[in-house]
Amino acid sequence: MSSNLKILFALTLIHFAGDFYTSFINPLFPVFVDKLGLSLTQVGIIAGTMRLLAFIVQPTVGYLADRYQSRAFIFIGLSLTIVFIPLTGIAPNFWILLLCVALGSLGSSMFHPSVTGMVPLYAGTRAGLSMSIFNTGGTLAFGLGPLFITWYVAFFGLTAMPATMIAGLLVLAYLFTVIPKPQSEGMKHSGFFGALKESLGSAWKVIALIWLVMFLRALVGQSFLTFMPVLFVQKGFSVVSAGTIYALFLVSGTLSGLLSGYISDRIGFKPVFLFTFLFMGPALWLLMQLNGNWIYFGAALAGSFVLAPLPLGVTMAQTLAPKGRSMVASLMMGFAYGLGGVIAPIVGKLADTYTITPVLTVMTCIPLFAIPIIALFPRACSAG
Repeated sequence: MSSNLKILFALTLIHFAGDFYTSFINPLFPVFVDKLGLSLTQVGIIAGTMRLLAFIVQPTVGYLADRYQSRAFIFIGLSLTIVFIPLTGIAPNFWILLLCVALGSLGSSMFHPSVTGMVPLYAGTRAGLSMSIFNTGGTLAFGLGPLFITWYVAFFGLTAMPATMIAGLLVLAYLFTVIPKPQSEGMKHSGFFGALKESLGSAWKVIALIWLVMFLRALVGQSFLTFMPVLFVQKGFSVVSAGTIYALFLVSGTLSGLLSGYISDRIGFKPVFLFTFLFMGPALWLLMQLNGNWIYFGAALAGSFVLAPLPLGVTMAQTLAPKGRSMVASLMMGFAYGLGGVIAPIVGKLADTYTITPVLTVMTCIPLFAIPIIALFPRACSAG
């Protein structure tokens, strides 16, 4: 079966557009801290709320999207993100900022499960590569978005952010003419927990292991992505420079994610998982030791290892449980990713107490705990 490139492009464009706007928040934390006098604990609360509503609720939304088989989940969700994230620029206080972030993040959770679940339907025989390309839409957006918004805010000011929604609304109008209705996976009469059980089937033990590995990856990655911009501004970098470091972290992860998907189609998931998690901790530790312009190199290197496994977890779970594409995608890309980010308020509190550098340095050890779990993965499973 050949790939439907037009649909895959449109699905990837949804992923890019939604995550492009969502990516505005983290690199602007130093600006919000300066404008509204936020503490690192409040920064953690905003980041945790964003992860909770954008990701942790995805399994429930994924079930509802499958039950009602409506494009409304995609287009209403994308609209919320495109509109409310730019409105954070005119938020007068912490609570309004939190509300705008919450609504924009909730929109993100609405479109992710449906579009991720649709990728295998149009991927043909290249499931691993197609999911990596789709994932690239998100990671590239998270790389380019910070570069754009830090430049934009530095040039036009924070209060000019609402004007950025115009481009997103134009993209939304195009997508409305292209995206087909999601196809049900046949679990609309099962109830949520029945659908979850039917989705995972006999593979639930292996999927639970994959989920745990993806959670550990998200815990480390989200902690660094939340507090890196604040850390480097504290070290004397400008907001634009900190946004560039942030972008390098993500763009390098975009490229490594494509490469990991390509390789996994040939040698399977397990060796790629082992390689990336073995070197993830040392790469992050090196980033924390570097100074000056070497930090740009360190961010690119660390990001390439942190983000390379992201498409693998989704594709491996969908390969093991093909009856629940949206559900397992929301578990891997949503629940695991989000739960890792919800720890941000705790990390923020620790950073308020001990400063950011020692807290992030300790977190570089976490990927090593995933290696014995990956050793339990089945050897034969591959996407191709």
